[in-house]
Amino acid sequence: MGNKIPIGISACLMGENVRFDGGHRRFSFAMDELAPYVRFEPICPEMAIGLPTPRPALRLVKDDQGRIAMRTGKNQDDTDLTQAMQSFSERQVQRLAHLCGYIVCAKSPSCGMERVRVYDRAGARKNGIGLYTRELMRQLPWLPVEEDGRLHDPQLRENFVARVYTLFEFNQLLQQPLTRAGLIAFHSRYKLLLLAHSQPQYRQIGPFVAAMGRFESLESFALEYRSRLMRLLSNNATRPNHTNVLMHAQGYFHRYLTQQQRLELTSLIDSYRQGMQPLLAPITLLKHYMAEYPDAWLAQQRYFEPYPQALRLRYGH
Repeated sequence: MGNKIPIGISACLMGENVRFDGGHRRFSFAMDELAPYVRFEPICPEMAIGLPTPRPALRLVKDDQGRIAMRTGKNQDDTDLTQAMQSFSERQVQRLAHLCGYIVCAKSPSCGMERVRVYDRAGARKNGIGLYTRELMRQLPWLPVEEDGRLHDPQLRENFVARVYTLFEFNQLLQQPLTRAGLIAFHSRYKLLLLAHSQPQYRQIGPFVAAMGRFESLESFALEYRSRLMRLLSNNATRPNHTNVLMHAQGYFHRYLTQQQRLELTSLIDSYRQGMQPLLAPITLLKHYMAEYPDAWLAQQRYFEPYPQALRLRYGH
């Protein structure tokens, strides 16, 4: 996975002065930590439909029939930009199927992913979605999409990056001639990571892969698998699930380790389970034993390095 990963991003988060007030909202995690590994594709939908900067702040307004409009104000005689934004969004998103993730600007009437203010006769409610992002998620439901504000949460940040890297590898697989063996090998590499994110969905996706032959083509199977894969990974990995995965991996070394080594590893996993150790601690010890006692199946598992360790996403888990 040596190539840089294509990720869409709201242009203001890259530090471009495109906001309504003429400023930007540079997102340090994206630009200082993630940038070395990805290729950002920035867009400001509001500038793209011809609005200047600075400009009047836009609003989402709900009429009496429940329809959402994008306006330069909340009154009916203000400029209605709904059709312009919708038409642009539909055209733009059609070109974005190659992306592996998208970071959008929180609270924006065009880019916000959730809790965007929607105005009606009763006032404002934080229950809207930006028009551009709504179209993005409609056309590309498998695409990892997150807001800059939500990515300050360590668990959501780790989840987003794990999904981005998984989709990047799967998209590379789609660019090659598909084979049954290649698809099964991909799924095998991700088994432990999937188990960490959702045990119920993990138990469902296995039989789905085993029934690959029932699909009309490998291409149709691969597209449905992508949807199920990304839906599974959208669940945050939990401490109990991680503990289950760690104990599963521990079993591979039972016959090689001394009693003292087994007790040490068990104690470390239990300390993680109780929240007294970060996830990185038992994983580091397991990786040490993987080097000393190689196992082909464990060695291929993306769980142990789903993204570059330099991103430091598991340090606080």
